[in-house]
Amino acid sequence: MTSCWQLQNCRALRLAWPPPGVNLRPRRPLPPLPAAGPRPGPGPHPLRSYSGGPARLPQALLRTDAFVGGRWLPAASGTFPVQDPASGAQLGRVADCGAAEARRAVSAAHQAFSSWRGVSAKERSVLLRKWYDLMIKNKDDLAKIITAENGKPLKEAQGEVLYSALFLEWFSEEARRIYGDIIYTPAKDKRGLVLKQPVGVAAIITPWNFPSAMITRKVGAALAAGCTVVVKPAEDTPLSALALGELANQAGIPAGVYNVVPCSRQKTKEVGEALCTDPLVSKISFTGSTATGKILLHYAADSVKRVSMELGGHAPFIVFDSANVNQAVAGALASKFRNSGQTCVCSNRFLVQKGIHDSFVKKFAEAINKELCVGHGFEERTTQGPLINEKAVEKVEKQVSDAVSKGATIVTGGKRHSFGKNFFEPTLLSNVTSDMLCSQEETFGPVAPVIKFDTEEEALAIANAMDVGLAGYFYSQDPAQIWRVAEQLEVGMVGVNEGLLSTVECPFGGVKQSGLGREGSKYGIDEYLELKYVCYGGL
Repeated sequence: MTSCWQLQNCRALRLAWPPPGVNLRPRRPLPPLPAAGPRPGPGPHPLRSYSGGPARLPQALLRTDAFVGGRWLPAASGTFPVQDPASGAQLGRVADCGAAEARRAVSAAHQAFSSWRGVSAKERSVLLRKWYDLMIKNKDDLAKIITAENGKPLKEAQGEVLYSALFLEWFSEEARRIYGDIIYTPAKDKRGLVLKQPVGVAAIITPWNFPSAMITRKVGAALAAGCTVVVKPAEDTPLSALALGELANQAGIPAGVYNVVPCSRQKTKEVGEALCTDPLVSKISFTGSTATGKILLHYAADSVKRVSMELGGHAPFIVFDSANVNQAVAGALASKFRNSGQTCVCSNRFLVQKGIHDSFVKKFAEAINKELCVGHGFEERTTQGPLINEKAVEKVEKQVSDAVSKGATIVTGGKRHSFGKNFFEPTLLSNVTSDMLCSQEETFGPVAPVIKFDTEEEALAIANAMDVGLAGYFYSQDPAQIWRVAEQLEVGMVGVNEGLLSTVECPFGGVKQSGLGREGSKYGIDEYLELKYVCYGGL
């Protein structure tokens, strides 16, 4: 997926840390916090340079300072603007944290970990449930913040908030189900015990496209496991993460357990490096591009940190001749155009068998023109908001232009929308071939390229030709074919006759260069736990 964290020239960076012989997990005292008064309770706090704008955002949840050690703290270097991608209006100015603030947050999390790890599973469960309840209570306000800073339609943002809250509910329940094992060894007087213990401080770097969901999916698992976290939100969408900090505070999550260090694009490199190389950080969880993920893996290797990576995707959507074409079109519409095509599991390549190809393209174009409406996310009819910025629009334009120059046909759409500079028309391309950019790289925009194929083997070869494998979808009414294709698709998640597959109960993650580890489900909490074997003798 398009990275929320763009590090330039990082490949040339050579770290001198740590020197030989240095302990990778030293205890470090928490540096003194600047005078900021007592820890704030529920209710409004001062907001710097906030412009209410047309969105009329809820000030009760709007925060612009970093959230470190249970306090709202300004950044030494000032602030950076957060803008509405639909109108360009400034929503506010947020603390522009640097390496110093990042290290302070890590220290606060490390100090909090010493007590949080000892909190009973029951109590952690209760606190996460309170956080969930507050998200539900404030769901409309949270959705308005997401729509304002992300641009997605308000109904979609409301759905994201509910989905996000469910992760807190799920992991509040999983916190009480962290079980170990007793192993009977060959020796009669010995037993093997397997304990599960929290890894420590987790640095969590989140993307802009699903800001609240990505945070709760990771943070919920981490806190349930007994870890503490430092969140570095995307520079485009920090208000969501800070609003969640306010709710965590109201829920009674102890100081230092949940920390947020927002920063501008200019400060992203230094903040990311500080978080990922700090010896007090035991775990890195990242959602973003494969290229950035590889950089973070390099950092993690220097101190052998645990990692979770949810990286790039290029999801195939296969329609076989036996498919129900109306069902396939409905699934394609939902899978491709959610958040204007800006999700890591959006379908990026539509492979359609020749017998059903023309019917599918015709009905897909009709559905796009009938069902989709471009506009500002706060307008009731809107289903398609803006892309996150003009750079994203330029990438979509480049892919469409490249495809047309190589023989593709624009069935519908194909250009910027008159609504504004960050808007692009929902686009359907036919006669697409594998040498076109839209077939080779993730679009992250509202473009659906259709490739015609002859046989099942050909479709699988095209689908599996990529070095990434996050999600894949296919439509078929042939039971034998369903089993074959589901097993042979080289992806971490498969939708069979279904265009939307994410749910809190099931594992989320990819194979190949799409990532490491799984999020959500009962497996997600294991990413934040270490196994300890205890040999108990003398029985």
